[in-house]
Amino acid sequence: MAYKVVNSTPVGAIPSQEEVLAKIGAEIIATKIVMPSEDQLLEYVHDADAVVTLIEPFTRKVMEKLTNCKVIVAMSVGYENIDVDAATDHGICVCNVPDYCLDEMTDHAMALLLACARKIVQINSGIRKGEVAFAGMGAAPIFRLRGQTLGLVGFGRIPRTLVRKAQGFGLNVIVHDPYVPKATMEGYDVEKVGKLDELLERSDLISVHAALTKENRHMFGLEQFKKMKPTAYFINTARGGLVDEEALYTALSEGIIAGAGLDVTDPEMNLESPLLTLDNLIYTGHSGFYSESATPELLRRPAEYIATVLQGKWPDGCINPKVREKFNQRWGQLK
Repeated sequence: MAYKVVNSTPVGAIPSQEEVLAKIGAEIIATKIVMPSEDQLLEYVHDADAVVTLIEPFTRKVMEKLTNCKVIVAMSVGYENIDVDAATDHGICVCNVPDYCLDEMTDHAMALLLACARKIVQINSGIRKGEVAFAGMGAAPIFRLRGQTLGLVGFGRIPRTLVRKAQGFGLNVIVHDPYVPKATMEGYDVEKVGKLDELLERSDLISVHAALTKENRHMFGLEQFKKMKPTAYFINTARGGLVDEEALYTALSEGIIAGAGLDVTDPEMNLESPLLTLDNLIYTGHSGFYSESATPELLRRPAEYIATVLQGKWPDGCINPKVREKFNQRWGQLK
């Protein structure tokens, strides 16, 4: 039996995906459309057996018109472009790639943290401008990292990997994540903090690792930044939509906080953003996921999940396990 699989990402045809899917008789079609509308997307995916997506709008409207789709795989850790509840209602399994680039993302978060705390970018820029004094006390204040408190917002795979690296620099780690029980944090030598406000008030450095949802969009606004120490640094390698960027600009430009390191913004790569005019901001253009080692894993894994489902087996990466009953009713039993 031939299956139709659509890669709706702007990346286009991916040889490793074609190789995996060819073994089960699946043809993969690449749309190569950047930010399609719902109707444009449906032209390609309405009769697909499976879909690979990145940022395309898999809304409830789209889900309702998928006649054959059994599985949608996000070619990323995040999946906020997919209406997971709608997928569950229609018996569609949704997967992501949750365990790729753990080292890359945590190395990147740590690099931003260190660059902010040691004012690496500011010092480098000052020297290049001939401000030699900037290399010394001109960069003051800089504080010893050991003994400071790092606050992690979210405690999924990435922040759990980051903990050990941060502790290697002598940082004390506190965590706020209402969805992760205290027992899960045992063994990491971290302190669970019940309220976000307490984490903001106690932390010298804050690193954000939360998934973006409708409920937590702009969870970091001016009110939150005002609760932070004026010497604190804010690191976001998760999703740009978690931050009210106008509020962050105010916090940075008025000295409410000391600085920020961002790998993500909303929208991405907005070169007109006033944030980019600030000396106390570092921006790395959503590059934290990348390495020559991680990329092949990201490209191949979605095809492996799809092949698993189309062969009648349950995939490891399913993020909506409640779909199983409806899936079985609509498509048949998975092993």
